[in-house]
Amino acid sequence: MTYRTLRHLLAIASLTVLTACGGGGGGDSQSDTARNPDISVVPPASTVPGTTPGDTTAPPPLSTPPSKQTSTFTRPQASRFLGRATFGPDMAAIEALAASDSEAWFRAQFSKPQTLHRKYIDAKYPAAGAAASKANPTDFYESFWQQAVRGDDQLRQRVAFALSEIFVVSTQSQAVWPQTRGLASYYDMLGQQAFGNFRTLLQGVATHPMMGLYLSHLRNQKESSTRTPDENFAREVMQLFTIGLYQLNADGSVKLSGGKPIDTYTRDDVSALAKVFTGWSWAGPDQAANRFYGSVADPDRDWKPMQNYAAFHSTSEKHFLGVSAAGAGEGEADMALALDTLFNHPNAGPFFGRQLIQRLVTSNPSPAYVGRVAAAFANNGAGVRGDMQAVIRAVLLDPEALAPAGGTLRTGKLREPLVRLGNWMRAFNAKDAALQYRIYYLSDPLSGLGQNPMNAPSVFNYFRPSYVPPNSALAAAGLVAPEMQITSEPSVTGYLNFMQDAIRGGVGESRAVQADYTAELALASEPGALLDRIDLLLMSGNMSSRLRSKILAAVTSIAIPAASASNAAQVTTAKTYRVHLAIFLAMASPEYLVQK
Repeated sequence: MTYRTLRHLLAIASLTVLTACGGGGGGDSQSDTARNPDISVVPPASTVPGTTPGDTTAPPPLSTPPSKQTSTFTRPQASRFLGRATFGPDMAAIEALAASDSEAWFRAQFSKPQTLHRKYIDAKYPAAGAAASKANPTDFYESFWQQAVRGDDQLRQRVAFALSEIFVVSTQSQAVWPQTRGLASYYDMLGQQAFGNFRTLLQGVATHPMMGLYLSHLRNQKESSTRTPDENFAREVMQLFTIGLYQLNADGSVKLSGGKPIDTYTRDDVSALAKVFTGWSWAGPDQAANRFYGSVADPDRDWKPMQNYAAFHSTSEKHFLGVSAAGAGEGEADMALALDTLFNHPNAGPFFGRQLIQRLVTSNPSPAYVGRVAAAFANNGAGVRGDMQAVIRAVLLDPEALAPAGGTLRTGKLREPLVRLGNWMRAFNAKDAALQYRIYYLSDPLSGLGQNPMNAPSVFNYFRPSYVPPNSALAAAGLVAPEMQITSEPSVTGYLNFMQDAIRGGVGESRAVQADYTAELALASEPGALLDRIDLLLMSGNMSSRLRSKILAAVTSIAIPAASASNAAQVTTAKTYRVHLAIFLAMASPEYLVQK
């Protein structure tokens, strides 16, 4: 018995994927960011009220959504919904959602407690101070995959990952790399604030020491005759995190004047905001200069929100985005004004909403879709602006999201490599017997997946929201495909090789993470039923008849000998080959790679 079709089909699959995706990706000649009100404001807070930063926290209060947002699902529809809202469906989750409705599911997910990555790292190095000196990013990867794959709070896991690609902090920074506890805490903060309010999320991002290190406003000092404040965070908090480069209509379309986009902010706005973000540095019990500079050892400074040091904060008047912070103002008050202004800017809802849609549902949402999500951002139905629960509901339950999968270029998005791996592990109950999930080295596009969590090459993430594959049908249609920026001939080949090995041999150190194909092996003698199961788990029941017939032919070409006492091992081997091949060909197909 041989796996005789696999190598040939691997080559075909590689070419097919590239054709479907419009060719190779990589860099382009465009800039890194294509230049494409009356609601109550949540007061700024560095933490959720009533909690201690870093502790396991109770979930925030539940929002009450408009009743029109409740949906029921068939099993294929449940699979499709879960493919967006989680790291992938398993059969139990599909059955449970199909037997319930969206509101019951959301309320359950919003109510689940959060498990902290920092706690995992501290427990791994229990000696006093050991985690700070011994932990490295592989420890975070272990915790990431444990929760992404096995976590019960799947909505939080998926939204936190999406937020990490919008509010980027990366271990590729030499300043961040040694701070594994801090990195884990930053990801914890994103998960904690994912179900809270966007204003509180902004506060968490702006005051977290890892963002302070990454975008260099930690230890940022007031202006002098020889120094100007660092502008890095001031620029990116506007350009990438909140309002973007151009003024937007409520539906996310760009406002024009004389046929040209209208800038959202000016060079002077950046300079003024840079002064706002002066004086921020490590947390501690005092405001001593040596603590500001970092020479005072503090085991918890890597995760506690930064504090403002009055001696280093600019006291000059600051004019930005139509408001002014008075001279001699306190650093906390200046930051509150700045973040309030960004939070209440008319661009904030459509700008953030469109990015969250892109990360979860589709690369090219219609203006109407963006407008509906922006409206939920502006008002959750109870007069509250920035309610993340309302925004998440709006993104995942929009009529455009729930409409039947179409065949147009505007439909869906390319699945990220990390999400594909999570899909496989959840669909086929892949487990590490030791519960470590030591899945470390994924960044190389040839030997891995070309992507690792919290390891983006720049603050622009692994891919820009506005990326357009050059010389493609998408470019001709004026559409974008962000994930195509990390899609190329080497990365496609690497993905196929990686998944071929994972499906049949497992992943991680010593291949300790192994799938459980018990249910699939039971169907190996019934190829049609086997494909039905794989179709539901991986493609929401949308596998085309053409793809189905091709996979069916490949699977049935592997003959299963008649069972006898002497050939039980051969029978098992043949069934295993069938299962491995069916899963691999499904995951190699454009119909799987493009999430619809």
